[in-house]
Amino acid sequence: MSRSQIVAEHLPLLRRYARALTGNQASGDAYVGAMLEALLQDGALLDQTHGPRAGLFRLFTQIWNSVSVNNDNADVATLSLPPERRLSNITPLPRQAFLLLSLEGFSEEEVGYILGTDIAETRKLTDAAGREMAAEIATDVLIIEDETFIAMDLESLVKNLGHNVIGVARTHSDAVALAKNKKPGLILADIQLADGSSGLDAVNELLRTFEVPVVFITAYPERFLTGERPEPAFLISKPFQPAMVSAVASQALFFQRNSRNRTARAASA
Repeated sequence: MSRSQIVAEHLPLLRRYARALTGNQASGDAYVGAMLEALLQDGALLDQTHGPRAGLFRLFTQIWNSVSVNNDNADVATLSLPPERRLSNITPLPRQAFLLLSLEGFSEEEVGYILGTDIAETRKLTDAAGREMAAEIATDVLIIEDETFIAMDLESLVKNLGHNVIGVARTHSDAVALAKNKKPGLILADIQLADGSSGLDAVNELLRTFEVPVVFITAYPERFLTGERPEPAFLISKPFQPAMVSAVASQALFFQRNSRNRTARAASA
């Protein structure tokens, strides 16, 4: 398989990881773009010791630790400080380990290879991320999902994470009505609902009236990870694992909390 074929095969999920790590599409895609530019200049940068996918994520991590993205125009510029130190208050390396294990499904050995850590350190990092994120989040959750058993699984999972479920909506109109009655702190939304309505449309309508982090769930994630148009920053693919939902929901809430804290500090300055 050629290098271009390898990149094309794994690029959508690398975009997903980058967006979850940075908190938005523009920053995540810009980091991926920086990685692709580096790879075009020097193909030897792709180390496939643990396979091409792990090699791409390893190269992305090296870029992530050396450049910063301007979120307003998605330009990439080299800075002396690692960008994640300005991105958030939660320790960056634990968040990376947590997402690589829980969202992307890498083994501990592969995560260690990607991050340059041994297995013992990798385990410490993921434990630390879980503790730090748990301290950051607890909110009311709206679930938009028309498949009964999936909705039940999500409701149980969300409650086990310490959240309160304000309701399960199965159509666009149900979602809008529930959210306007009880404004949620997080939305988990299936993109395509069985009655022909769209969870994406419902969310877009709600976001016009109030701000809330959203995690989308779809059986076809590659359709929303092209980088060619405005796309979800937080995306879970079906069938999902509980750890994946936990990881992405935590990231979405984490960035929302940080955004509010920055706004409050700016207002008081």
